[in-house]
Amino acid sequence: MSDKIGKIDLDAFTSFLLPRLGNKDDSVIVPPRTGIDAGVIDIGNDRVLIIAEDPIFAIPNQPLEMFGWYTVHIGASDVAVMGVKPRYMTYSLLMPPETNEEDFHTIVDAIHRAAVELGIAIVGGHTGYYPGFVSPTIGGVTVFAIADKHGYVTPAGAKAGDDVILTKGPAIETAGILAVIRETELLENYPPPLVEKAKALCMQMTVVKDALLAMESGGVTAMHDATEGGVIGGLFEIASASGTGMEIHEEAFVYPEEVRMVCEAFDIDPLAAIAEGSLLITARPDHSKVILHKLSASGIEASVIGKVTDDPRTKTIKRRDGTLVPLAIPIQDPFWPVFFGAL
Repeated sequence: MSDKIGKIDLDAFTSFLLPRLGNKDDSVIVPPRTGIDAGVIDIGNDRVLIIAEDPIFAIPNQPLEMFGWYTVHIGASDVAVMGVKPRYMTYSLLMPPETNEEDFHTIVDAIHRAAVELGIAIVGGHTGYYPGFVSPTIGGVTVFAIADKHGYVTPAGAKAGDDVILTKGPAIETAGILAVIRETELLENYPPPLVEKAKALCMQMTVVKDALLAMESGGVTAMHDATEGGVIGGLFEIASASGTGMEIHEEAFVYPEEVRMVCEAFDIDPLAAIAEGSLLITARPDHSKVILHKLSASGIEASVIGKVTDDPRTKTIKRRDGTLVPLAIPIQDPFWPVFFGAL
């Protein structure tokens, strides 16, 4: 029995799941791989279908409107990081039998509004009441889009010499969610305005805008949403998928003070913690300034944090204290024990 929380580990994914992907089909251009956010299917006429899926859980102490917002944005982010605007979605809303009609309407209305804001059409799904659920849950949100066959990127596209860019900083999701569910504890030691800033990070748990702006700027070779395993895991996944090395400097990160506060309060390494909202981009160096300027003009802070190198054996990050450590997927994302410890 494993007591691990979160995604299955890399070994289980590689040795058990990957050999069990159903029928082999040559139209699948980008199949499931570590660090790949969405699948890509050749549909003919130089067009591809890009498709991604995620489960979504309601966060305690947070309005159900936010649950609906997350459903759309988290799903849409996995298509946007492929450099393509999300266009369609389906979702399965599974609710405890005691869910009242007002809460049901609130969730669906919030999903509808977020989809309208992003220009996404809802084309199917499933909605119902089922025993065994303690709170409303999205069993799966599937977001997809149609794109030109050569008009998308994947995390496998990074090239030696590319700049590595990080938007917003590390641990955005970790800080936002923990500030909501453990607010009382934070207020015992930190000023209320800073705790409010941390709670507001929940509205930054999306990379749709980040990714589409970067793609519009040109020069992007790969993008990846730093979710479970945080920035350090996301960097490792890009480098591994691309067959490259990386030299990263933590000192160059954007580092919001509210992220520092939450991670300090709960003894969490911000680089290893779940970071929905933190977008990793690799780009040709002559485009980096344009990308950073376009992001900044839209209110998204970002910085160049390192370089892609040609030696796949060397994937390192220099921490703020000067130590040099290898990039790796954390065995356990430090967010989950703190999250479930509050429930």
